[in-house]
This record gives sequence, structure tokens and C-alpha cells, in this order.
Amino acid sequence: MRAVIVPSGGANYGSLVEACRRVGVDALVSAEPQRLHEATHVILPGVGAAAHAMRHLRESGLDRVLARVTQPLLGICLGMQLLFERSEEGSATEAVECLGLLRGTVRRLPPAPRWPHMGWNTLRALAPHPLLDGVGERDWFYFVHGYAAPVGDDTLAESEHGGAFSALVARGRVYGAQFHPEKSAAAGRRLLANFFAST
Repeated sequence: MRAVIVPSGGANYGSLVEACRRVGVDALVSAEPQRLHEATHVILPGVGAAAHAMRHLRESGLDRVLARVTQPLLGICLGMQLLFERSEEGSATEAVECLGLLRGTVRRLPPAPRWPHMGWNTLRALAPHPLLDGVGERDWFYFVHGYAAPVGDDTLAESEHGGAFSALVARGRVYGAQFHPEKSAAAGRRLLANFFAST
């Protein structure tokens, strides 16, 4: 198995590399298109704002590479949001155009009970899926985000912070986790193992 983590700018890749290692997968951080095409699995992490991350991906040409990836692709936190068509984050006047691998617009979370959403939360499964194998509604996952995708046709599990939002999504071989599996202890490791079991 050859996993590649795409550098989207500003992410702590070390903890994600270590989390992959704990489920028996060696992951390499690389922006080289050839390495991405040779990978069995691709991970797109991200922290910060969508506008900055998309600018980085476009300037490096990684947006075009990611559009052609045919192997399983997992977006994490901001990386999940970048999979959608657009995001309200990072521009005062108009939505930021994202990768468009999933339909919809990422929007700002409501302020209640606090903003941003930071800390542990649970998931509520909306559809059975191999990505959720062994994951229960009593499992806790770590979130840090102020924007989220609404619940839609691709939502596998939702979470709640001032209203429901997509916590886990999938369309074909494109997956997204709004939470950080690398910071979510045993439940996060299970999610990563399920992703690496996908083909």
C-alpha cells in the first residue's frame, strides 16, 4: 500500500503520518504528480481558510492533479471542505471556487453555542457504508472548524453544532471527514483503517 498526503499548506503532517503508521500504512507527504498517480490512497488534509488553500493548490497545479485522481481520496477538515464546489470562507464578497469533486457549498457554522466548533463530538450515521464499519454513535471525534458542508445526498454521518452539518461524506471513491481522525484516538484509527481498506 502506497499512501500519499498532499501538502495543502499549513497542516501538521507529522501527526497524520504517525496516525497512518499506527494502522500499518506508511504515508509519504508529497506534491509530486507522479507519486500521487502511483499511490493506492491519497489524503488531502488542511487547516486555515479555503481561499488560501485553494490558491496554494492552483499555484502548484495540484488542483488539476487531484481532479484526475482515480484512487480513494480522503479530505480531512479543511481538506474535506475543498472537495466541494465552493466555500464561503476566505472571501468577503463571493464564494471561493474549490475542487468540485462533491456538490454543494461550504457555509459558516451558526454562532451557538460558540464559534468555531472546537472539541469532541459524536456522529450520527445516516447511511450504512464501509467507512463507518466499527464506528458507533458513542464514539467521539475531534473537531476544529468554523465552516461546514450542509447535510446532503453524499452525507454518511452528521454531527451537531448550532445545527446539523456533514461530518462524514462519500461519493464513489471520494471521501471527506470534517473531524481529525489523526487526533481522535481509537475511533479515528478505525476510520483511517476503513479508508485504507477501500479500493
